[in-house]
Amino acid sequence: VDAFQAWCGPCKTVVDLFRKIRNEVGSDLLHFAVAEVDSIDALERYRGKCEPVFLFYAGGELVAVVRGVNAPLLQKTILEQL
Repeated sequence: VDAFQAWCGPCKTVVDLFRKIRNEVGSDLLHFAVAEVDSIDALERYRGKCEPVFLFYAGGELVAVVRGVNAPLLQKTILEQL
């Protein structure tokens, strides 16, 4: 989940990375979403930040967090979580 604030917008620079990884591993294993933290109470702790935050969930549980746009770390985290 790309957690973003309305004034900053979702992180569009990593969309290509997500598509590449999803094509490599298959669409059944990996799902991406964006969430505006200003409108979701459960994501309140991510408000007021200027950096994008990527939340990784498995089985409904938060399993990893990557702060900032770091393509190698995002790819590593995605592949580790799979």
